[in-house]
Amino acid sequence: MSKPVITISGHYKSLVLSHENLFTYTERCQLKLQLASCFKLQNLSSEQVRAFMQLKIAIVDALLNEVGLGKAAVISVLFQDFITQKYISVEELEKTFSTNISAITKGLIRVRELYERNTSLETENFRKLLLTFAEDVRVILIIIATQLQKMRTLDSEPENMRMQVARESSFLYAPLAHRMGLYKIKTELEDLSLKHTNRDVYKEIAHKLNESKRSRDIYIHEFISPLKEKLNELGCAFEIKGRTKSIHSIYNKIKKQNTPFENIYDLFAIRVVFDVPLEKEKAACWQAYSIVADMYQPNPKRLRDWLSIPKSNGYESLHTTVLGPQNKWVEVQIRTVRMDEVAEKGLAAHWKYKGIKGESGMDEWLKNIREILENPDLNALDFMDEFKLNLYDKEVFVFTPNGDLHKLPKGATALDFAFSIHSGLGCKCVGAKVNGKNMPIKYELNNGDQVEVLTSPTQKPNQSWLQVVTTSKAKNKIRQALKEVEFKDAELGRETLVRRFKNWKIELDEGKLSRLAKKKGFKTVSDFYQELAREKLDVLAMRDAYLDLDKKDLNPDMVEMRSADGFSKEKHGRESDNKEDVLVIGQDLKNVDFKLSKCCNPIYGDDVFGFVAVTGGIKIHRTDCPNAPQMIERFNYRIVKAKWSGKSIGSQYPITLRIVGHDDIGIVTNVTSLISKEKNITLRSISVDTNAGLFQGNLTIMVSDNKDLEQIIKKIKLVKGVKNVSRS
Repeated sequence: MSKPVITISGHYKSLVLSHENLFTYTERCQLKLQLASCFKLQNLSSEQVRAFMQLKIAIVDALLNEVGLGKAAVISVLFQDFITQKYISVEELEKTFSTNISAITKGLIRVRELYERNTSLETENFRKLLLTFAEDVRVILIIIATQLQKMRTLDSEPENMRMQVARESSFLYAPLAHRMGLYKIKTELEDLSLKHTNRDVYKEIAHKLNESKRSRDIYIHEFISPLKEKLNELGCAFEIKGRTKSIHSIYNKIKKQNTPFENIYDLFAIRVVFDVPLEKEKAACWQAYSIVADMYQPNPKRLRDWLSIPKSNGYESLHTTVLGPQNKWVEVQIRTVRMDEVAEKGLAAHWKYKGIKGESGMDEWLKNIREILENPDLNALDFMDEFKLNLYDKEVFVFTPNGDLHKLPKGATALDFAFSIHSGLGCKCVGAKVNGKNMPIKYELNNGDQVEVLTSPTQKPNQSWLQVVTTSKAKNKIRQALKEVEFKDAELGRETLVRRFKNWKIELDEGKLSRLAKKKGFKTVSDFYQELAREKLDVLAMRDAYLDLDKKDLNPDMVEMRSADGFSKEKHGRESDNKEDVLVIGQDLKNVDFKLSKCCNPIYGDDVFGFVAVTGGIKIHRTDCPNAPQMIERFNYRIVKAKWSGKSIGSQYPITLRIVGHDDIGIVTNVTSLISKEKNITLRSISVDTNAGLFQGNLTIMVSDNKDLEQIIKKIKLVKGVKNVSRS
């Protein structure tokens, strides 16, 4: 029997040639043989094989060239599907390629299973997904590379798929890539996400960047030329180049500064990269800084020293902002080849440069993430807030009285610091001595502070502490402590009630007690017991109320009688109105409490999404709502899918149309007359303003769905004198 063969794509050949040391010749032969065998068992056509290889090689290429992983990751990605389908075993692959892949493949298979359950950002599956990520850091890196490849080919997918994948990238994968130190990938994910969630803004900025490229290149050359001459005097090999900032970064600046593109001056950064031995790195960087600061006026507030103390994801660099030619502010980044590779490939690059500080910070972060994920008491929104908080790495550095350095997120308080040392210390914290001065627990830490925690044996956490702390570890420990207090109070309350009922010779029935608790407005019996323990409820009054329940059960006259003839199953929510234009929200959930947002006034038939409000319930927005981009970027974890179901019968929605036209006699009469003739549309209000021969009018009409709206807009546009009609 002849051996099965497959056609290896050009991608695969270039991969093998560019990474010759990845596999031995024997392993390369085995790789082709094993893949061919799996393809044959799967009975794939040559076209399917080509598509499979193209996808997998693209992911592998990103892992090797952009992330920096090795053989174990490559084998796991190439054979993951075949392992799942049991065409080949992990043990067989580990023996053939002399590498341990069981942890990675286990994680990848678990991730796939969770995605196949239609994982959404609000479900328990998502928590499990992230927990899988945190178990083996390589799983995170592989999933990020997979998402990157998905984003690069997203144009060929349907609209709803593009929006979902783009939002996931913006919300989860770009921040994860940032946390892993993969700045290049993080930037590409953000840009591609913006391209699909706000295409017009993306195109506008890209177009303006392209228009200004020539003048920008001239300016960069003008800035770099004299700097090169001075840096050559150091006698070190170096490279200096200009780098245009990402479209997403520029968009954020436009929003933050509330200014047009033309007023954004720092559209690029200059990067100086030295090729020097490890022991000379800091000296070369600081010497370069001295030269830059001598040539161009630096802004002292914009100096960022990540050489002395790297970021917790391992990022090392020296950043300064200087006043260049034409009085424009220019950011200059100074680093070495090693630092640049760590900045591009993040965590994976640390494995290449073993012993370099930075890895421990990542281990600590993964430990913190596991603590958040394994806390079952967090609700969905709190959980996502905690997770997001841990993705950001703006940090402050403080010291213990002994001089030990601690990193905390920017905005952390003295209470956060206490919990970062030990949860027992945090629970007893009453304040801190900062730089020799007594400070309250809510004192916000600054870089360089020396902090000594002050405690009291009688101190215990309370609910207000959750507003004081910012770190997830502190919040989790405080919640755990509060739960313990509540549990003890509930136990005490129950013991009190049981004892008193026994003295009164009343038999305690848990079912009746549960009814009594609900009647008194408590969500759970535990809450009822806690109030008893805190003496906020009168035990005698509760006894009487409990006995009244018995009386009602025994007295048939007090029981509400209902005839079976008139009985029908109660309907809730919007269906009680007999309207079929209900919304299906999330995972096919109907009758969820929702409101139509006033900022964009969605109507039946519009493309919409749901936004989980802080006060509860869901607000429905149009996908092209002016506030949608900001909501998606800042609160993506609160976005839920929504779509209209059934038919629009009996419902009407208020819509305001803005009409601009020539101030001709009778134009307003013609428009209102047109609307009055429409069967399914009524005019509620109209306001008109005229100026310099033009009129602007706002018409509020009631329509049944977006098809009726589109029809009336088309008809109004045909009215003589009308220039433009738009939905506001």
